[in-house]
Amino acid sequence: MDVQPDASPLRILVVVNVFQPDLGGGVLFSDLCYGLAARGFDVTVRCAYPYYPEWRDKSGKNGFRITRTMEQGVRVERYGLYIPGNPNALFERLLYEASFFLSLARTLPKRKQYDLIMVYCPLVGSVAYGALARLTNRGPLWLNVQDLSADAAAASGLTHAGFVTRLFSRIQRTLFNRADVWSSLSPVMIDRLKTLRVRNQPILYFPNWLHETLADTISAQPSKAGRLPGSPLHLLYSGNIGTKQDLLRFCKVLHTSDLAFRFRIQGGGSRAHEVQEWVDDTGDERFSFHPLSDESGLAQALHRTDFFVITEKAGSGGSFIPSKLVPGLASETPILAVCDGQSPLGREMSLSKPGPQIDWLALDTLPALLHGLADTPERYLHWQRNAIERSVFFARETAIERYAAALRSVIAETSLDPFTFF
Repeated sequence: MDVQPDASPLRILVVVNVFQPDLGGGVLFSDLCYGLAARGFDVTVRCAYPYYPEWRDKSGKNGFRITRTMEQGVRVERYGLYIPGNPNALFERLLYEASFFLSLARTLPKRKQYDLIMVYCPLVGSVAYGALARLTNRGPLWLNVQDLSADAAAASGLTHAGFVTRLFSRIQRTLFNRADVWSSLSPVMIDRLKTLRVRNQPILYFPNWLHETLADTISAQPSKAGRLPGSPLHLLYSGNIGTKQDLLRFCKVLHTSDLAFRFRIQGGGSRAHEVQEWVDDTGDERFSFHPLSDESGLAQALHRTDFFVITEKAGSGGSFIPSKLVPGLASETPILAVCDGQSPLGREMSLSKPGPQIDWLALDTLPALLHGLADTPERYLHWQRNAIERSVFFARETAIERYAAALRSVIAETSLDPFTFF
């Protein structure tokens, strides 16, 4: 690990809505900050009180008060925000975004208080605060795009009217171009970002990785290499269940088949209750619904399963790549992806071939494909070998070292690594 010997460590302010103990992206964002602190950076995080993916105040402290703690060498400041009761309602989502911006805006950095500010998007409210903080801090602003808010809102049905979508897109474009450096987590997203920039900002490619504790927990499981699928076939979905996943549609197709399977669903999020109610109402014992598990439970579920299922609603895949792909690969499990072929996930599946990728229009062919695995065991083992090989690409230490090197280069105004430059 390359720890800076300098007596004056580089000061980084990270602005993000979710942070540990929040799940989903919160785990990864936290892991990056902890990794940078371990490498000698002075890291401050401004985030919300924990609420995701349950969409409820998990700490009992959400409100006007700002709390400040030290966590694994990182200075964490938590700010209250409005947590929507219905995250899929446009007005509530606008309040959610605006409240986070206004809450953060109570604390603006002084001139050159930080050597660099990194702001995470999916929340426009975070990006708006980053643009404002850049004016007072007078240092570079790094925009880390995990999701395009305007695209995601349209795909989720939040913005039905065309003028609302155009307004969201215009606001997003304006705020994005306040930043000096952009980064994102897939080549498809980077191609999309190129159409938004007006100052020819560098756009860096940083794929997601498997955070440290989950990597250790998964690696503690026995190897699955060479293990063929069983009968019944075991499927696993674990992660956020929202509009963009369209998981219920996938379940309904499986339900109409005579395939022998066991589909374990571990999830939370805005649409999780709909899936849970459907599982309860159908009485199909091939399905079981569970809340999100801890890391040990996830590792065990991954070890038991034959396919790790990832679904993306048609038309929504251009705005993000699911981080759940990474633990699936690391567990030596083939991926069963239902998504658009040209989405980030679809492109990744085509490139590394860790399992079958099925378009939503061809979803009715899935039962036959899974039925045929008993006659083509080599096909399954080929997917498994590809998953194991691809998992190396998402190694944690490599990813965080690249972030650290790029941060130093941006702050020092030196040239950036051409392998991460688009």
